[in-house]
Parts: sequence; structure tokens; C-alpha cells
Amino acid sequence: MPLLIPDPVLGPWAKAFPATTHGLRVSEIADVDLRLSEFRTPVMTVHQDALEHNERTAFAWAASLGVVLAPHGKTTMSPALWQRLLDAGAWGITVATDWQASVAIEAGVRNVLIANAVTDVAAAAALGGALAADPRLRIVCWADSVDTITLLADAHIDPARPLDVLVELGGARGRTGARTLEEGEAIAQAITRAPGLRLAGVGGYEGPFGPDRSAASVQAVDAFLGTIIGLHRRLTYPEGVRPILTAGGSSFPDRAAAVLAPLQDEADIILRSGAFQIHDDGFYSRMSPFGPLVGTDPLTSAIHAWARVVSQPEEGLALLDAGRRDVPFDLDLPVPQSVRGEITALNDQHAFLALAQGEDVAVGDVVRLGLSHPCTAFDKWRVIPIIDDPDAEDPRVVGAVATCF
Repeated sequence: MPLLIPDPVLGPWAKAFPATTHGLRVSEIADVDLRLSEFRTPVMTVHQDALEHNERTAFAWAASLGVVLAPHGKTTMSPALWQRLLDAGAWGITVATDWQASVAIEAGVRNVLIANAVTDVAAAAALGGALAADPRLRIVCWADSVDTITLLADAHIDPARPLDVLVELGGARGRTGARTLEEGEAIAQAITRAPGLRLAGVGGYEGPFGPDRSAASVQAVDAFLGTIIGLHRRLTYPEGVRPILTAGGSSFPDRAAAVLAPLQDEADIILRSGAFQIHDDGFYSRMSPFGPLVGTDPLTSAIHAWARVVSQPEEGLALLDAGRRDVPFDLDLPVPQSVRGEITALNDQHAFLALAQGEDVAVGDVVRLGLSHPCTAFDKWRVIPIIDDPDAEDPRVVGAVATCF
């Protein structure tokens, strides 16, 4: 299913792209003989081989267990990268907001899963309008309260093209989601009574219950996932509806599959992990189960940043030209990979590199950085070059992707 891929004309607005590319469309970058050294710094890159490896690994694993993937599109907000996921076999694309859903719908995604409650009546009405306009489109959203159902009902969605709604379960000290099975049942009953809405299953997010991969975290995650099954067992679905059971962020997709996959004969088991396509050299390199734990190859980080030394004001300290506007910093600071040292702080446009003893750099040198948390990396870039090999002396640029942030 080909998507409508944004293909803007490059110009000075495209951070890091050299002036020689201005006037070209993003899709034309693949036909131009470019090297990374021609780009301004800072620049973030995507590694093509890592993309292919990560996609192949995750989809083969999911298929072996009888579960399907609806990767979280908020990670990249890039229809070009969504296309790769759909081509690899994704059920659809997950998003976090009604605005992100509108981007996915405009791009041509047929199955859109909003892993959140829609509490804006105008936004819900727009979703209903999209359903009425395209008989091939399916939109699924969440609700964790009867009040949410009241607001969705006020959108007056055509019952002939209903909005599918999942009951969202949460838990104490979690994020959103109904806190008890009884609350979940009441929400399901409200969905059933509301014209234009259709009860379609149960969903939730297990991430808050497991901050690490310790035995205690895994036990807490499994217990939460069990409540999704518990509520599902209590519900009566409309005739002809095959329910959806969905969980699985990028830290515990293995646990979501282990707990929910046994129900695949009676429900569609949809995992929403989004970071696997990109992976990283930080948080997900520590948390992802892919590798020996699930019997696959480990994932490989597909993102790197490249920053130039702009100052060396004192011994052992270098300032790089990448800062908070360029690289993620919410979970971990970037990690220098081409020199020994540590990034100790970020300003808006500077990174503080404390050099290891005996290490030296010169003003003008370019340092490769490993990144953590792709969800807060892509939102800093409107166009990102794709390279063939980050370990090459001067990587070849083989394409580019646009984002929709």
C-alpha cells in the first residue's frame, strides 16, 4: 500500500543540508553523489543497513509468535519510514494524538491506532468525517473513563462507519488507564450504548510498571498484562467484531507477546513497539529484549549525530556544535564514539566533551555521537540524510527522509 510521502524542496530551512542540494526534492538526494563530509554540522543520520536489519529481526520474531505489529509512528513521524514498516507487514501505524492520526490518514495509512483518549469533540468529529470519507479506513482509539465516551458521543459519528474504541487499563502509579476491572466494564458498557462508537477490545501500556529488566519489573509488567486478559474475558463484543488486545512498548514487547499471544485464536494481538526500527545506543540498548533473551540477533542503532569541535578553551575540554536543539537528552546524554571521553552537559547549541586522559581533538574535528531515545531525536530534524555506513571514513549519503513534526 503506497503512502503519500512528503517530498519537499530543500532549502536553507533543511538543517545541515549543503547549499548544493537546495532546489532538489528530498527524493532526489538518492541520485546525487553526496558524502557526509559535505554536510554542515551538527547533523543526524540514519543508517540504511541498520534499518533493514532491525525491521527484518522484529517482524520475523512477531510472525513466529502469531502476533502483529502496529509500530508507534510518533517515534519518527516520517511517512517514508512508516512505508517501510507497512511493507514489512505492519498491521497499521500507532499514533499518540488526533493530530498525528490526521498525518497518518492524509498519508494513506489504512489502520490507525490512537493509543490515547480523544477528548476533543471537534477532533473526534474530524475522525468521524475521515471514516465517512474513506470506506477502507479503520480508526481505533482508547478510552479510560465514561466521561471520555460522553465526549466522543457528542461528536455524532455516523453509526454506519463507527469509531472503534478500546477500553484502556492502567494501574496504580501508572499513567492513564482505568484502575480497576469494574471501571473497565463500565466504560465498555458506555461504549456499547453510544451511537457511532463500537467496542473493539482492550489496551494498555506496561512501560510504567517496569523501569528496568529486573525480575521484579518483569513480574509487575506480567501482572499488568494479565489484567488486560481479565477485562477482555468480562466483555461482550458486538457481533462480527474480532477484538483487539494491545500492549507492548519498546522495552517489554517480549512480555506482551508471552502473556497475550496465547489468546491469538480469539483476538488480534497487536504490539505497538515503535523504537525497534531505529533503536539507539542508550536507553533501548539497555532495555530491548531483542538478542539472546528472545533468540534473535540484537538490534543495531540506526541513528548517530555528528558534531564539530568549535572550541577547546582548556585542557581536557572541547565544545561541540550540537546541543539540545539537535540531539536527545531526556533519558541519556549523547555518547562520543569516535573519541574517548564523556558528554557532561548540553546547552542549546553546545555539547561539553570531557576528554579522556591522553585523548586530544582539534578545533574543526568532527565527533560521532551515539544517541539515546529516538522519539526525542527525530523531532529535532525536518529532513534527515540516510547513509550507507557510519563506520566509513566518509559515509556515502544514499537518500533522505522528511519528518512531519
